[in-house]
Amino acid sequence: MASLLQIPNDESVLLRITHSNLKNFSSDLHFSLQMSVESAKEKLWKKCGTSVDSMSLELYDDAGAKVCDLNDNLRPLGFYSPHDGYRLHIIDLDPSSVTSGGWLEDTSLVEKYSISEEAYDKLDDTFRKFKERVASQNPSILEKKIPDNYMEDLCANIKVGDRCEIEPGGRRGVVKFVGRAETVAPGFWVGIQYDEPLGKHDGIGTCFVIFRGKDPITCKADSRGAS
Repeated sequence: MASLLQIPNDESVLLRITHSNLKNFSSDLHFSLQMSVESAKEKLWKKCGTSVDSMSLELYDDAGAKVCDLNDNLRPLGFYSPHDGYRLHIIDLDPSSVTSGGWLEDTSLVEKYSISEEAYDKLDDTFRKFKERVASQNPSILEKKIPDNYMEDLCANIKVGDRCEIEPGGRRGVVKFVGRAETVAPGFWVGIQYDEPLGKHDGIGTCFVIFRGKDPITCKADSRGAS
């Protein structure tokens, strides 16, 4: 019977990664204990942008105490005895590094592109010019397709303060608004404040959601619960 070739398992460790310049950066990465410190730095470079030559590594235990500096690029990572849950801290030694200055995290530091209305009007290949061309070829396309009284009959039986249930979904809440919402679209709308903080428009503690559609809610004015 042929003997089986035994290949040792490549042990790995899960480390939490932090960075000296990137305060909001934190990642959990698996590392082979057999890989060299230099290989670990190459893996980290792809994650954070700090070059291998400008990177210094510090190892901290799960209680936050410093274990050691990983100062020999040729040694295997396992030489420094890291364990799952330990933290590997990257120190960027390059003052001109892409990670310095905070602009990778604070977008307010990044210069935004802006264009004046006059300059935009002079451009030919814009959405505004496209709309103008479509409107000139077919003026009726920009006319209102929804009448102002759309869904008025449905909303006539719904009053502010009614308890309701939304279908589909089964979410319950209270009617807070019934009427036109011209800034949204023509027709009549119903505003629902959910019992739970769900929805698109965050109100005070809970969320306020506007619905319109065929039979979107069911309500009973004299009921404390939805039907």
